[in-house]
Amino acid sequence: MEEKLDEEEKRKLTGMIRAWSQELGFVDVGIVPAIQLTAERSLLEEWLRRDFHAGMEWMARDPAKRTDPSHLLPGAKSVIVVLENYFTPHAHSASVDEANISRYAWGDDYHEVVGDKLKRLLERIISHLPEVNGKVCVDTSPMMDKAWAVRAGLGWIGKHTNLITREFGSWVFIGEIIVDVELDFDIAPEKDRCGTCTACIDACPTGAIVEPYVVDSNRCISYGTIEHRGPHLPEKIEKNLSGWIYGCDICQDVCPWNRFEKPTDEARFEPRKGETSIALDAVLDLEPQSFAERFKGSAARRAKLEGWKRNAETLKRHRINR
Repeated sequence: MEEKLDEEEKRKLTGMIRAWSQELGFVDVGIVPAIQLTAERSLLEEWLRRDFHAGMEWMARDPAKRTDPSHLLPGAKSVIVVLENYFTPHAHSASVDEANISRYAWGDDYHEVVGDKLKRLLERIISHLPEVNGKVCVDTSPMMDKAWAVRAGLGWIGKHTNLITREFGSWVFIGEIIVDVELDFDIAPEKDRCGTCTACIDACPTGAIVEPYVVDSNRCISYGTIEHRGPHLPEKIEKNLSGWIYGCDICQDVCPWNRFEKPTDEARFEPRKGETSIALDAVLDLEPQSFAERFKGSAARRAKLEGWKRNAETLKRHRINR
């Protein structure tokens, strides 16, 4: 978009974006300049230098693209950052024959749920201002989602490296729309409210939080059970799965800020088939077709059938699941 909005037009459009975001079910929205994330890039490069990204090689590709929105949308001026609450008040099974699934993967794939809402939000923006260009980002784009949420004043990064909000704890998904129009910006970032608390660090069974605000993926149960593609889990993870077959929520479960968790209004995040845990034998019986059918439209497909079976076999082998 070549023309600039005057101050009154900016205020009006920004107010409309906030109202539309609320109508679509987002629990918070912040809008910030689409600038390069210089300090955040330095932290990312240091994390990569220490090989804490493990087998996630895509994290090391083109840090400039990951930290500069103009690489995703030429002429980028603003980043609209939204939060989606995904907490549903259910518990995991206590059975030793079942294993836990991370809360974020209980319902429908958040990429599709949040992405659909963001596309609708962008459509409303374009209907009001046809000459604007925009790019929707939901995790799969090389955007530093948590860094943008902090910049937008929506929360702070906890010592477990997840975003924490005062209103909803850490059970939130993050999404963005990059637009090539300048809007009214939020300039009051939330301060770090973790204080001296080390609950997440103390609770991690693999010691993956190697220091406050730094996670070594090589030790992380979520990385191991979802992203690791080897036939065997890393030894530190294999011996300390603590009943998790897909992902891990321990560091969030113990966070004092999650006492503010609230049930989501988004029905699509309710557990599919009522499952928050899954029987190990049921996983081992899966075939390619039944796996595709069972996890169609779920983020849990990420680990692939081979990963699910590897994780189930590991849990059965050690038997001490919890």
